[in-house]
Amino acid sequence: QVQLVDSGGGWVQAGGSLRLACAASGRTFSSYVMGWFRHAPGQEREFVAAISSTGGSTYYTNSVKGRFTISRDNAKNTVSLQMNSLLPEDTAVYYCAADPWNNIYNRRAEEYDFWGQGTQVTVSS
Repeated sequence: QVQLVDSGGGWVQAGGSLRLACAASGRTFSSYVMGWFRHAPGQEREFVAAISSTGGSTYYTNSVKGRFTISRDNAKNTVSLQMNSLLPEDTAVYYCAADPWNNIYNRRAEEYDFWGQGTQVTVSS
């Protein structure tokens, strides 16, 4: 199994950048699809991005394409989400998640088995 700790959230003005990080403790991290989700107040948990086990493929929700970049370093058991050109609409608690199945196109949170504790991202206008 995989245990995840995510970090890097904070407060930025619109147009700014943040880089979220997720550290994994599982021995089989490199076998997992990794994803990022976000949960804004009053909203459903939303898929943001996913990356294949090797890092060779990525998948993003439309609202973040061109602004966010997901990456991973399997040697360090980490996954990151670089967020540029942030918008107030990006304000949410962000969670990293792990999926033991090698499918980056799962958008449903219930398809992911392991989750970080969440890190708050606040973007002000």
